[in-house]
Amino acid sequence: MKKIVVKTSKNIKDTKKIARFFVSKILKNKNKKALVVGLSGELGTGKTVFVRAVGGLLGIKRNINSPTFVIIKKYPMKNKYKYFFHLDAYRLKNEHELLQLGWREIVENKEHLVFIEWPENVVKIIPRNSHSIRISYSKKRYRTFKIQHNRRA
Repeated sequence: MKKIVVKTSKNIKDTKKIARFFVSKILKNKNKKALVVGLSGELGTGKTVFVRAVGGLLGIKRNINSPTFVIIKKYPMKNKYKYFFHLDAYRLKNEHELLQLGWREIVENKEHLVFIEWPENVVKIIPRNSHSIRISYSKKRYRTFKIQHNRRA
C-alpha cells in the first residue's frame, strides 16, 4: 500500500518545514541500496528549492543549484549517507542515457542519497522501493507536496 502525506507550502519557510519533516522520515530508513527520491512537478514549482532545503538540513554547505545542464551533481556528506546526488532527467530522451552516466552504480550503494527531478522521463529504472514527491500549484499559487513511499512489485 502507498501511504500519501499531503503538505501545503505558502512560502520558502513552509517548504523548509516540509523538508525537515521529510528528512526526519528518511533518516529512519534501513536501506540496503541508495535511498532514491523522485521529484515531479511543472517547471518552477520548487523541486530544486526543496532539494536545497533537504541538503542544507543534512549539512551540505555548498549551494545546491539545478543540475539541468550537467544532469548529475554530487555532494559529500558526513552522516548516514556518504554522498548526496541531485539529478535532473528533464533533458534525457530515455533511461539508456541515464544508465550511461553510472545510474546503476549510484543506486546500488546504500551510502547514497539520490534526488532525481523529472523521474517520469526515466521511470523504468527508478528503483521499486523509492520515495516520490509531486509538487503542484494549489490555490493562491501555494505549493502542494504529495509525498509517498513506493513499494512497486
